[in-house]
Amino acid sequence: MLRTAAREQLRKLRAPGVSLSLVTDREMRALNRKWRKKDAATDVLSFPMAPVGDVVISLDTARRQAREGGWPLSLELRRLLAHGILHCLGHDHDTPASARRMARAERSLLGRAGLVGLSLANPLRPRGALG
Repeated sequence: MLRTAAREQLRKLRAPGVSLSLVTDREMRALNRKWRKKDAATDVLSFPMAPVGDVVISLDTARRQAREGGWPLSLELRRLLAHGILHCLGHDHDTPASARRMARAERSLLGRAGLVGLSLANPLRPRGALG
């Protein structure tokens, strides 16, 4: 399921392959601490490189966000995958303009608002909330 979603998203972006890993929150925390100097788990990390990069998703966090949001885990995984792939391709959400561009790209991949689009629509809503 996730492999199919990755192929579809990469095809839409006309981008080559991506490496995908599903890890626990504990493993994600270690990666986040090592690479971003943040001692906390996060939902998705992206490491740009050729051909596109590596996307690492915390399955624990994805399950929790899906449960809290009331949507299927498969949808949450596709959202996190899209977000990670876009980061690998150079998108970010550090400024309002770049966040709007990334939100449009997420919507194009998913057919609905993604992580950035929802947080722009409602800044008080937690990042994972679909609405």
